[in-house]
Amino acid sequence: MDTSLPENPQFIKYYEKHGKYLRLKGLRPKTIEAYSRAIRRIGNYFDAKIDNLTSDQLLDYFNDLLQSHSWSAVKLDLYGLKFFYTNLSACDAQAGVLKRTWEDIPLIKPPKGTRIPDIVTIEQANQIFSATNKLSYKVFFFTIYSMGLRLGEGIKLTVGDIDSVNMRVHIRKGKGSKDRLVPLPENTLHVLRDFWSVHQHPEFIFPNRKRGLKNAHLVDSPLDRGGIQTAIRAVVQQIGIKKKSHVIRCATALRRICWRPASI
Repeated sequence: MDTSLPENPQFIKYYEKHGKYLRLKGLRPKTIEAYSRAIRRIGNYFDAKIDNLTSDQLLDYFNDLLQSHSWSAVKLDLYGLKFFYTNLSACDAQAGVLKRTWEDIPLIKPPKGTRIPDIVTIEQANQIFSATNKLSYKVFFFTIYSMGLRLGEGIKLTVGDIDSVNMRVHIRKGKGSKDRLVPLPENTLHVLRDFWSVHQHPEFIFPNRKRGLKNAHLVDSPLDRGGIQTAIRAVVQQIGIKKKSHVIRCATALRRICWRPASI
């Protein structure tokens, strides 16, 4: 389904106002983009006429969406549309901008399921580190694995987040926009120190690669998420990791990981 912005003046007005409400609610950038994408997709499906959709129309839309997208996309579009109707209807009720209220929309209930994320073994992790040629990605993969960080949490690490005195790292705005402290393994500290001595960026632990490591101290942004994801997919495909792995307890894993970037 098309997610471009429909070229309709009234729709664009709704869309821009919707974006303002999203930002003022303090939602995270990924949520704002997901809800905005939902409204663009729904707008294209209904030829930009979304101010008075019927239950049957919405039933058709979500049914068609499920044929080509995951339940995750269905839920995000549902929540995005709910936010759109709830906020624009409430704030513009007197002006009569929207004729539809959220209470009239039938809720969609995805099937319940339990998923356990794949966790690579220590041997597989070492294979990934060894097969990763770019130093920035090699150190990044090692860091998030050794400390159990999410990709976004690793990207946002700054020099000030590393507490080498108390051997801990301050993770800022993690899941649910919450901060937390995580233990800093001694081996990871050595790796990060060696890596920082190469790029010496005043703020980022993992500066953007667009100017190379030699001039990394001049960039104004951290590593690109897309570049990291592309790199890990390529490495995993290269070494042929396919099977689901058994969970390895963190403490056990850290005792057996002794990798340091040989190219430094």
